[in-house]
Amino acid sequence: MNTKEGTAAIDERLISFFRDGVRLLGMPKSVGEIFGVLYASPEPLMMLDLVDRLSISKGSASQGLKMLRTLGAVREVNYDNDRKTYFEADVELKKLVGGFIREEIRPHLQSGQKKLKELECELSTINDPELREFYDERIQRLDRWSGKANLVLPLLQKFLGE
Repeated sequence: MNTKEGTAAIDERLISFFRDGVRLLGMPKSVGEIFGVLYASPEPLMMLDLVDRLSISKGSASQGLKMLRTLGAVREVNYDNDRKTYFEADVELKKLVGGFIREEIRPHLQSGQKKLKELECELSTINDPELREFYDERIQRLDRWSGKANLVLPLLQKFLGE
């Protein structure tokens, strides 16, 4: 196997790794593929390079890059005398985890807290005392889980920092 074939195989496995990873997180597979291509590239790439390499639309590439920038997973690179925008993967684990927690997990937890408060208000509409007690216990359990998640997230970010 020559060098070009060997690197293509490695690149494909890296892309697959990130594609599978983002699907576990409920994100579009194109986001993982874009990050995988950038992660595997020794040089920053333009959006059109990603479009060509992945056979995706400019819209998908643009949306994927926007999401990855928001998460802190990619950054723009500008070169003197070149008006084009290039992108590269940010490979700092602390930044990746921090961005995901900030942009995905914390908003979900905040939304969940609001939903729990609404559920607590709805308990009064249940006439059966045993059923009301059952639901109250379940809602309180979710509230405790949410509180624990809010305590663990900063520790997780600190632990994964380098």
